[in-house]
Formats: sequence, C-alpha cells, structure tokens
Amino acid sequence: MTDEAAIELALEQARLAAAAGEVPVGAVVIVDGQVLASRHNERETTNDPTAHAEVLALRDAAAAIGDWRLSGATLAVTLEPCPMCAGAALSARVARVVFGAYDPKAGAAGTHYNLLVDPRFNHNAEVVGGVLENECGALLSEFFSAHR
Repeated sequence: MTDEAAIELALEQARLAAAAGEVPVGAVVIVDGQVLASRHNERETTNDPTAHAEVLALRDAAAAIGDWRLSGATLAVTLEPCPMCAGAALSARVARVVFGAYDPKAGAAGTHYNLLVDPRFNHNAEVVGGVLENECGALLSEFFSAHR
C-alpha cells in the first residue's frame, strides 16, 4: 500500500471525526499492506484526554495481533503526532510513521520535537511527513473555521 493510499484511509477516519464533532484526525495501522486498525479522535465523545486517533489505532492493532509489539507496522495519520502519540508509536515499536499535515502547535515528529528518531530512545521509526498535506490541512482548517 502506498503512503498516499494509507493517508487517504486516515482521511476517511478524520472525516468521521469531524462529523462527530471531534477534531478531524484519523489514523490507520498497516502491516504487510493489510489494515489492522483505523480510528479517529474520540476525546470529546469519551471525555478521555488520551483518545487520540493514533493511540486508539495502536491499541486496536495490538489487540488484533495479540501483541503490543507492532514491529514492521506503519502508522499513518492525518496530522503530525503530538508527544504522547509519538511516544505511543515508539512504545509499540512501529517501523514507520507517515503523516499528512505538520502540526505547528504540538508536532513531535519534526516540527517541535523529533521523538521518533531521537537516538537516546531504544527504538526509532522512519518518519515521512507531508503526505497529502494540503488535503489533511484543509480538513483541519475547515473544521476550526466552522467552530470558532
């Protein structure tokens, strides 16, 4: 599966989030071209501050394979992961993180921090940013414009 196709799937989830009144961020976890999990933000719905799309998708993927180690997995997300989500990806041992829009407020995959490739951690992940960046950014901009 191409990175663009993975982000398209994540965008579908982000649109579901927007329809539910959630910040439109979607994430998918892929291993060997197969989607193990796809989720969107649910913080407002669940009143859970950790219910970011990435964390939920990583939990579902781990449950699907019966192992917390997601070695070989790609996490594709519409917005650059925050420190919590980048840390979750590292803890899950994902191989790659692919994202759409850069996050100037909380980006931890290159914008403010670069947690996923920090050599001080015992695991690193390949990072690919800016995939379908315009589409991902536009969805976020439209959402926030409508909610201000």
